[in-house]
Amino acid sequence: MKTLDNFLKTLMLLAVATPALAQTRIVEPREVPLSLPAEAVLEATKQAVIATQVSGRIVEVRVEAGQRVQAGQVLMRIDAREAAENVAAARAQLAQAEANFTRTQNLFKQKFVSQAALDAAEATLKSARAQVAAAGAGASHATVTAPISGVVALRHAELGDLAMPGKPLLTIYDPRGLRAVASIPQFRLKEAQAARSAKVEFPESRRWQDGARIEILPTIDAHSHTATARVYLADAAGLAPGMAARVHFVTGSAQKLTVPREAILRRGEISAVYVLRDGKPVLRQVRLGEAVADGEIEVLAGLAPGETISLDPVKTGIEMARPPSPPSRGVR
Repeated sequence: MKTLDNFLKTLMLLAVATPALAQTRIVEPREVPLSLPAEAVLEATKQAVIATQVSGRIVEVRVEAGQRVQAGQVLMRIDAREAAENVAAARAQLAQAEANFTRTQNLFKQKFVSQAALDAAEATLKSARAQVAAAGAGASHATVTAPISGVVALRHAELGDLAMPGKPLLTIYDPRGLRAVASIPQFRLKEAQAARSAKVEFPESRRWQDGARIEILPTIDAHSHTATARVYLADAAGLAPGMAARVHFVTGSAQKLTVPREAILRRGEISAVYVLRDGKPVLRQVRLGEAVADGEIEVLAGLAPGETISLDPVKTGIEMARPPSPPSRGVR
């Protein structure tokens, strides 16, 4: 209470008769959505972790993190000399298998070899052709291309590093599709499943966005006893995977007294608003509740319906601190 008294006295010393010029609003109970809040993290709906299927040194890197790429664009090249030698060896075996099959076929026509010998030569030829195709495919993997169009999120390898099959080289995501992933406690799962819609809040930027679609996975994590909920965003401009968010699952509506977030003055644990009385702003402490699903804050105590508050407390404080103009004197 002593801290509050000092805070209020300090601001009251600045009060003057000059009315505030900031915008005002009459607070009235209004229909607001009731919501179930849950902390969430953004993730890309379309993401690819790129690896190679051949071993070799990385001899060329063409992209950096944050760069936009198109599907099929060359991203890296790996030393393919070993793969090229495998192709050459496979082709040599194919040539030998073709010559052996031709000789065996001629001998079969002359009744010098059996049908079994001809079948074995034909099987060897087919195997050699398959080995050539496999070696060629392996050599093509030395050129790493983008499987999707998007943005390079991470580059896991540098020029000169040794690439191994299955070792991640790059991560690419499509920035046009993002979703907020939240964990819902088991005992509140029915509320989330009954939600008609959802809103996603970004507390740091005070940005709110409507969710385009809600998806709740049917399984429960055995360790945390929570279900995973995904809220897809229609507009991903200015957002990126990994950002912190808060999902509000709209479960109903109720009449509540609320004020905009920007109308609240916070000093430590004290929250207050400027209330206009007889045209003059007076600072009043309020007790606040949770943020409702449209971004405003519920007022539990300190304000009454019909009172007028300032929507810009900073501007109101400046106007109150401005010294009064001296009375004008006529020229004698």
